[in-house]
Amino acid sequence: MIPSQKLLRTDIRLFVSIITLLLIVGIIFIYSASAVFALEKYKSSHYFLKKHGEGLVIGLLGFLILRLVPKKWIIKFCPVAFWTSLLLTMLTFFSAFSVHIHGSSRWLNLFGLVFQPSELLKMTFILYMAFLLTKKEYSLRSLKKTYIPLMMILGITALVLLRQPDFGMAITLTLTAFALMFVAHIPLNYLLITIGGSIPLVIFLILFKAYRLKRILTFLNPWSDPQGAGFQIIQSLIAIGSGNVWGVGISNSQQKFFYLPMQHTDFIFSIIAEETGFFGALFLITLYLLLLFIGLRMAWRLPDRFAMLVVVGFIVVTSLQAIINLAVATGLAPTKGIGLPFISYGNTALVTNLCMVGLIINLVRHAVREETTSIRF
Repeated sequence: MIPSQKLLRTDIRLFVSIITLLLIVGIIFIYSASAVFALEKYKSSHYFLKKHGEGLVIGLLGFLILRLVPKKWIIKFCPVAFWTSLLLTMLTFFSAFSVHIHGSSRWLNLFGLVFQPSELLKMTFILYMAFLLTKKEYSLRSLKKTYIPLMMILGITALVLLRQPDFGMAITLTLTAFALMFVAHIPLNYLLITIGGSIPLVIFLILFKAYRLKRILTFLNPWSDPQGAGFQIIQSLIAIGSGNVWGVGISNSQQKFFYLPMQHTDFIFSIIAEETGFFGALFLITLYLLLLFIGLRMAWRLPDRFAMLVVVGFIVVTSLQAIINLAVATGLAPTKGIGLPFISYGNTALVTNLCMVGLIINLVRHAVREETTSIRF
């Protein structure tokens, strides 16, 4: 076995081990964080755990399928998958199909199946961006042929997400797109000019919606309205601070007794920190840092451009979501409806994330097989 193959195989094993640990943490703390709320609302403390189990089974099935799909099929169906998921996301604009939760219409109800199409869009958008950046490899400096079409795709995607509204996902995918274009060697001056020109737009979008401005003001001083807008972040900080060094013990959280809202979704990290303390929180953060490091290391070792860009995109978007979630929970960023990848309750996100892992493993192993074949010949 040649050195690069051996390194990639080792990285795959480490990568899968980290994902497995994150999934185990998710199972434990979804139950711990949601048991009281589930018992009160659904008369079963296992309600969310059972739902999470269903999502985990579907996600693992998607992982296994996408781990085996031929690479040529993945490339062939990238455009179709993207435009289909974009249309599904646009269906949330219509009340006949959308499900309104927490002030947003991000969920779609199709024949009784309720899911969040923007999560599927997250995956297919990265695949499509990688497809276009690979296809236009020899015209990356062209504004007309490459950069403007890429910006149009990004703009359409961001507008659809903002319409829901899903400001967090729009920002996350925009940052991921710029990361992909940077890695693909799109001229840096194009990116810097676009980013600079986007700052006034972001400020306008914040000022345009009163609730976004309120979130910024609450982030700056949550104690100005401790029983209203600042309640959630204050309770999150109390939970994290209560954990001290070793935590109060798994299942012994006090904040989950209807003090901290969304304790099994957006703010599950706060419960983890409360129950496992500083070292438990540090362990979780370390897992995400290792996921980022090993994922990017695998990507840099891939000889295939499309595979490299897909892996980078999936790792970056997952890491950004983790960073934003942790920043929100610790009061370092305004509140956003973004869960902790592989841990927070949310079946569409879980299924999508596991499908992305399946594609990563598929593309990395395909690269190993291709390298083996090229060496033999």
